[in-house]
Amino acid sequence: MAVIELTQHNFDETIANNEIIMLDFWAPWCGPCLQFAPTFEQASEQIDEVVFAKVNTEDEQILASRFAIRSIPTLMIFRQGVGIFSHSGTLSVADIKDLITKAKDIDMDAVRKKLAEEK
Repeated sequence: MAVIELTQHNFDETIANNEIIMLDFWAPWCGPCLQFAPTFEQASEQIDEVVFAKVNTEDEQILASRFAIRSIPTLMIFRQGVGIFSHSGTLSVADIKDLITKAKDIDMDAVRKKLAEEK
């Protein structure tokens, strides 16, 4: 599956309408981001049932601020509309596959219950 670009206009809808989303917050001036881009693309081609998306922090500063992005690249996983993982830095395709497997195994009812208790 191709990597999609997320903006303020399609972010919430994309998060709400997909089971699992792997996000890459990046910027065009960021060397590590540019080096990681082919790895992210490769992972998107190898992992089914997951939407891979990028957020350009230069163009989408409101989204970057919303998620308190302080360093890039920052990778996040959303499942059923809930952010369940965040990591600053790059990962290998194998690590991304492992994280996606773990994300699929999470009991989302328990996550939602815990979030409700924290409110």
